Amino acid sequence: MGFLRTAVQAVERASAGPLSGIATPEKWVEEWFTGSLANSAGIRVDHETALTYAPYFAGVRVISEDVGGLPLFMYERLKRGKGRAASHPLYTLLHDSPNPMMGALAFRENLTGHCMNWGRGAAYVVTHPRTGVIEELWPLRPDRLHVRSRRMGNGRFERWYQYLDDVNGIYTNLAPGEVLFVGGVGDNGLGGHSIIELAANSIGLGLATEHYGAKTFDNNSAPGGILTHPDTVSDEARKRMRADWENLHRGINRAGLMAIMEEGVSWTSVGLPNDANQFLETRKLQVTDMSRWLRLPPHMIGDLDRATFSNIEQQQLDYVSMALTSWLTRWEQAIVTQLLLPEERATFYPEHLVDGLLRGDTTARYQAYAIGRQWGWLSANDIRERENLNAIDGGDEYLVPLNMVPAGRSGSAPERAVIRLAKAMRGRRSWRGRANVADSWAPKIAAADQEIADLEADQVAALVEEHLPDDDGGDGRARSVLGFLAALRTLYADDGPIGEAMTGLWLPLFTEFAADVAAEAVDEIGHDGEGIDLSVWARAYVLAHVGYRLASSFGQLRKVAEEAERDQVAREIVARVTRWQEERPENTARWESNQLSNAAAREAWRDAGVETLKWVTQGSKTCPYCQKLDGRTTDIEVPFIAKGDDIEGDAEGEKLTAKRNTFHPPVHPGCDCQVVPIT
Repeated sequence: MGFLRTAVQAVERASAGPLSGIATPEKWVEEWFTGSLANSAGIRVDHETALTYAPYFAGVRVISEDVGGLPLFMYERLKRGKGRAASHPLYTLLHDSPNPMMGALAFRENLTGHCMNWGRGAAYVVTHPRTGVIEELWPLRPDRLHVRSRRMGNGRFERWYQYLDDVNGIYTNLAPGEVLFVGGVGDNGLGGHSIIELAANSIGLGLATEHYGAKTFDNNSAPGGILTHPDTVSDEARKRMRADWENLHRGINRAGLMAIMEEGVSWTSVGLPNDANQFLETRKLQVTDMSRWLRLPPHMIGDLDRATFSNIEQQQLDYVSMALTSWLTRWEQAIVTQLLLPEERATFYPEHLVDGLLRGDTTARYQAYAIGRQWGWLSANDIRERENLNAIDGGDEYLVPLNMVPAGRSGSAPERAVIRLAKAMRGRRSWRGRANVADSWAPKIAAADQEIADLEADQVAALVEEHLPDDDGGDGRARSVLGFLAALRTLYADDGPIGEAMTGLWLPLFTEFAADVAAEAVDEIGHDGEGIDLSVWARAYVLAHVGYRLASSFGQLRKVAEEAERDQVAREIVARVTRWQEERPENTARWESNQLSNAAAREAWRDAGVETLKWVTQGSKTCPYCQKLDGRTTDIEVPFIAKGDDIEGDAEGEKLTAKRNTFHPPVHPGCDCQVVPIT
């Protein structure tokens, strides 16, 4: 009814003047029906009609298909260079398939097209409800997405989104973490400019010339004119003459038919021919104009007037380095800032592989490969990989410029001895590489343990509220320490909610951590790492530590409940879990980053055949117990300290008694010692 009421009111307002008819509509009627989207050429240009204009559609198709078709990898920063992070959850989503119904090309092509047409492209981010790991990405319709800013504090703002789908009845607000947002050409920071809206006049002129050309052929290729009769002609005769003429000559199928003039009738042309209107020149100019709007070389959308064999390759390189790179960077930065956790951004990053678009002809490529091979930064297998060929035996050897033989096979005897020693030590690094890996995983461990501590606090608080009310029966409930302990035992059972949450968070985290440590550990001994897989060991490690943590937490809370004064039980229980929230995540991260690092390294070395280990400290701040262990060696299957053994301190009578067989550090809280292989 609102739609009709608006139209009726508009008619009533206009009734004071001449009425608007279908043949001669007033301006307000035209604007009302076109939605004010008509441009200077008088053609309605919107997000549907614009795509019917060939030069614009061709440009959108080129950019969106190229962005979608380029391989997009998730990389991990290494100490030197980078490596593909195939184990990262985003790797498969970005490179292969973001959801069960779409491939990566269709997904990124879709969102890039939205960015160009609407100034914004967005996808809904589906995460696992418990772990928070991103599992799927689904495109959102840009015409139903509204971007808003929300003040989050002094000088801090966040993008929030409203998705209004009248067709399916979906009206919802989406938080920043639920949307992957890729903006177009910059506007106000909330979105981007729509190229269709900015280029409406150019697109409208192009559509108008197409419409004009089509109507010209529809009305015959000859221009309009006047039929002149020497005498006065009645209205009925005039209508009959025009109808007869149009029936005989109108339409492309009647072009070229002979016209016969009767009773002195003559033909006078009043229209301009197409060449006088510069019809073809206008259409060509519009193609060039679209190239300007889209920042594309004209040949990319079919204008080859100025393309030559000598310049088209350079134009292709310009297209990649200028037009395409900006869109690729938008995608990469959106992924970094919206899909990666803050602690991941220093380690992981996405990057498109554009080598395929930058390849020259065969001769130029082979000349470049020859230079790289000759000067030693490319091997035969490096080159074959770039050419999409399989590796060959012996193809990993690098050459030196001296006489083009594998490095290490020339020079004097002393030089060859030095080279052999260097090759024998290649890949060997100190324990500091593992320590750096442990440091990088510590924040992730702390974040996971914080989530567990928060869950424990909520669950235990609920049990306290249920079984240990403060007023001792004022609301009809009586304190029941025994009931509280029974419920607590269920909470901390192996298959209880705390155990399940701990296993779900720790298992993927510790498995990846162990894999990183193993890679560093085998590199220390020059091993290729083949056949070393710590996933089964990591699972056993996690289950053992989950069991220990559950028993420890339950034991501490039970002791508090049994020993505290009756009216203080609830308060002391809450105080204990609150202290866990505040202190335990950092302590767990400090302990596990060292414990798991040394344990995983020992497992990897054992699989690689290492037989002897050595205990080393990290500097002058080490405690007296660690100093006593510094330099101690043992068989890999024999503990450095047996359960029950004492380690003497500096003061008389000061000693540390081992509570377990200690095969590797740490030996006490805060210990940062390391174990190294003896080969």
